[in-house]
Amino acid sequence: MIIGTPLSHNSTKILLLGSGELGKEFVIEAMRLGIEVVAVDSYQYAPAQQVAHSYYVIDMKNADMVRNIVYREKPDFIVPEIEAINTEVLLELEKEGFNVVPCAKAVRYTMDRIRIRRLAAEEVGLKTSAYRFASDIETYKKAIKEIGLPAVVKPVMSSSGKGQSVVRREEDIEKAWFYAQENARGKGGEVIIEEFIDFDFEITLLTVRTKEQGTLFCEPIGHIQVEGDYWESWQPQPMSEKALKKAKDIAKKITDALGGYGIFGCEMFVKGDEVWFNEISPRPHDTGMVTMLSQNMSEFEIHLRAILGLPIDIKMVSPGASYCFHADRWGVAPIYEGIKDALSIPDTKVRIFGKPTTRPKRRMGVALAIGHTVEEARDKARRAAQSMKVIVE
Repeated sequence: MIIGTPLSHNSTKILLLGSGELGKEFVIEAMRLGIEVVAVDSYQYAPAQQVAHSYYVIDMKNADMVRNIVYREKPDFIVPEIEAINTEVLLELEKEGFNVVPCAKAVRYTMDRIRIRRLAAEEVGLKTSAYRFASDIETYKKAIKEIGLPAVVKPVMSSSGKGQSVVRREEDIEKAWFYAQENARGKGGEVIIEEFIDFDFEITLLTVRTKEQGTLFCEPIGHIQVEGDYWESWQPQPMSEKALKKAKDIAKKITDALGGYGIFGCEMFVKGDEVWFNEISPRPHDTGMVTMLSQNMSEFEIHLRAILGLPIDIKMVSPGASYCFHADRWGVAPIYEGIKDALSIPDTKVRIFGKPTTRPKRRMGVALAIGHTVEEARDKARRAAQSMKVIVE
């Protein structure tokens, strides 16, 4: 692997599609290796744009806009960071010789719940919850009846839990349909109705496909979601050896089916020794931010090394935890208070994402902590996060 000089004729260049908080950490890792980064997002001053060499503001669902930037920049790697991207143009660009990370098929399948669920359950043969798809309200109501209550309803195209709800009562059935339509990527459409699994806990298993070292795994990450959105995570999640072996087997099978090189966040439900595949993302996972303290290599460094074909040696440094802090209202140019109190807690760090605008429940930063035990780390991270105040004047 040869790396050139940024902003020169021989630069090694990454085009980052999506410039959120995960992209920001990835860009920082790329900068450390002298890689030129061009960050793209739908709004100006997105977190990763603030640390990249250059940036664009476009509608990434517009194929012509994406293609024009790729032709102009001629990147060595196209790295998608979010779901709201035109995946068809990535397939076309890959056929033309551009390197899409981990590969265009993986990006396309994981951004569409129909494709990924059918691939996992029907082609690969993984254990999943029972599911149905519906594109109109009558089919949806029939599917709910077949699946039974409680049931989980999600838009086929969405991210970060947007539009997701658990239907527990008859009177909530229609409400969940309209909530999914209003919060889907694009203008609504099809939904997936899933059997509610009464699991003990949910994990993210960060799974790394490499060119020379085969498939690698981080220690399992436990997490808590609020309304489908990540709120808190910790590593390692205690689980039986039998369940962990099943989880690794599931993650390897689905990532082998998707292909390419890089890190995948494989979400699974665990009950005793039983494991169900849930979802997967072909990039660093938000719950994996805990690895910035808990491992010798963060998920962002691992992703970069896998892309570049560099050696990877993953070690746990300490039990660790992450806990998010959020905005509570709409606003512009927020200010942050409480960082001194947060960092007065031993073995903690705070990451403020630098998002230029706020809205209710928007994730604005994360507190990280390590401890002798997971419980100690979780307590420190929670207290640090709760010390932080996001203020809109």
